[in-house]
Amino acid sequence: MSRVIALLVGVTLVACGGAGGGGESTTTVARFAVSGYVHAGPVCPVETTPPDPSCADRPVPDAVILVRDAAGEIVGEARTGVDGRFSVDLPPGSYALVPQPVDGLLGTAGELEVVVADGPLPGLDFAYDTGIR
Repeated sequence: MSRVIALLVGVTLVACGGAGGGGESTTTVARFAVSGYVHAGPVCPVETTPPDPSCADRPVPDAVILVRDAAGEIVGEARTGVDGRFSVDLPPGSYALVPQPVDGLLGTAGELEVVVADGPLPGLDFAYDTGIR
């Protein structure tokens, strides 16, 4: 009988992380999607009224957006797909999204400060300049 009790105590200790209670915490921090669209324009040298749909800004594929935390440390990066869309999962906090230069485009889109609170943050917009005038 004492062997059965000793075995049960041993199994219980292993299942609870050991006798010293020094098991690692499995606390997870919620992460939320921060997403948007990266585009470049103008596409045509002359804008018309009404606007010509073929002159709409074009998506920028393979653009890199660095994510900096409030301390200025890079904590992530997003890369756009062929459709110009990006998404990165971040825990709550304040961040700067910093677009990087893209070959073939004149300027770099401006940095954007965001606060991730308690849900997704969709609809961010980054506009690059094509240099067409």
